[in-house]
Amino acid sequence: QVRLVESGGGLVQPGGSSILSCAASGNILSVNWMGWYRQTPGKQRELVAKITGGEVTTYADSVKGRFSISTFNIDNRVFLQMNSLKPEDTAVYYCFANYRAQGTIRPSDVWGQGTQVTVSS
Repeated sequence: QVRLVESGGGLVQPGGSSILSCAASGNILSVNWMGWYRQTPGKQRELVAKITGGEVTTYADSVKGRFSISTFNIDNRVFLQMNSLKPEDTAVYYCFANYRAQGTIRPSDVWGQGTQVTVSS
């Protein structure tokens, strides 16, 4: 069974920075891509940033220039550096991975449990 364990988040002042990390473990042959989504009450979960195995990155327009996603492929970890945080960045942030398990052909998806980020003075 594959798990994603997130860490980081919490309360941050507007204009501040924070970093989220996520580690994948379990029966993983390879990770195709990992990313971060976020969700606020009453809204759909939205993609914040994603990174492929070839380190191609994609960002939501709302975070471009402020957030940076990176990965440490050796142990399947992904990080989200968040700078110049705004109150509207407040949300539960979820780690996501698309991967291939050992002994399988089709890729699978897995979500982390979510971590709260609150931007407030």
